[in-house]
Amino acid sequence: MKSIAYFLFLLFVFTSCNNRENRSGGPENDIDAAREFVRSALDGNFDEARKYLLPDSINTQYMDAAERSYNKSDNETKNGYRAASINIHKVEPLNDSATIVIYSNSFKNDRDTLKILRMRGQWQVDLKYLYLHDMDTSSYMIKDSLK
Repeated sequence: MKSIAYFLFLLFVFTSCNNRENRSGGPENDIDAAREFVRSALDGNFDEARKYLLPDSINTQYMDAAERSYNKSDNETKNGYRAASINIHKVEPLNDSATIVIYSNSFKNDRDTLKILRMRGQWQVDLKYLYLHDMDTSSYMIKDSLK
């Protein structure tokens, strides 16, 4: 009887530790990663936002620029961002490890696009997509004068 109680106790302990790890180990899915990233940036908490960022030099440069811009903003603008809600307009899964999220915030109400990637078991924001995808789509409109 004692061995069954001991086994159940261990099972309970391991289950609780496992659940705690899932909550603190990062976002559970692509939408959570996008929402947590945007919320952190709107709140001016760029150290927290960087936790959701795909770590590469270009993403880091874009994040640094966004942080400088935010810090130069007046207090009214910062308060507007902090009070803003996140509106997700479209979620477009590309495959099981990449999703495009189109969102806006209620303060500026401008639509932006993020690409969320699952890398090494973690959902991360590829901030480059926000800045580079417009260039990709405009290249399809360029006519080849050599034809």
